[in-house]
Amino acid sequence: MIDETLTEASRELRPGHASLRALCAFSGGKDSCLALWHAQRLGWDVRALLVMLEEDGVRSRSHGLPVQLIERQASALGLKLFTRNASWANYEQVFTATLRELELQGYGAIVFGDIDLQEHRDWEERVCRTAGLRAVLPLWQRNRATLAREAIELGFRSIVVCVDSEYLPDEFCGREYDASFLADLPRSVDVCGENGEFHTFVYDGPNFAHPVEFELVGKAPYYAPEAHGGRRYCIATLAPPPVSAAPNAT
Repeated sequence: MIDETLTEASRELRPGHASLRALCAFSGGKDSCLALWHAQRLGWDVRALLVMLEEDGVRSRSHGLPVQLIERQASALGLKLFTRNASWANYEQVFTATLRELELQGYGAIVFGDIDLQEHRDWEERVCRTAGLRAVLPLWQRNRATLAREAIELGFRSIVVCVDSEYLPDEFCGREYDASFLADLPRSVDVCGENGEFHTFVYDGPNFAHPVEFELVGKAPYYAPEAHGGRRYCIATLAPPPVSAAPNAT
């Protein structure tokens, strides 16, 4: 099922010419995966993912995903992976410098998965202008409930890896993002988690060559630093599956 809003806006979203190379600002979650899928269908030559990591380079800055699983996502999607380490304090500086580097490598556009938060779009368009790239937002101003259903119906499979305790109890963390999850959400919680209520990790979908294997190791509370609000979250710990030991030679 494809929302008519996308069809009506598709002419504006299509690349100006077929040779314009693009990348995707990638979180590993359902919205960036869905935006990537739509950009590919619209004719964008998406060749790479850009993922911002924490300062130590171990986990993603936005969703806290292990870099090994992000590498596996990129491999399953058949795309090159660019990563950069940053703190929240220097995030914009590092992100913009990376876009400038990629513009010199021939990239002309970057896909974002935002839906309707204007301050996010304003930031994305500003840093893209600075670097000389076009910001492409295939999900922009589409109905959130429609997008949630569409992601599931298209075959994107994802697990909830973080919940904000102000909105959801810990039991929602680690669940599959599916119709049952949507039905159980309190009415006050957005079905896309667009307000930060929850985040996801996508491990399969229509543009994946194969599923990304992983293990849910556990989950634990996390308290943000006071400088960032001191909020409580429940975070799932994911990891690549252990490598099977080779059988003993006989």
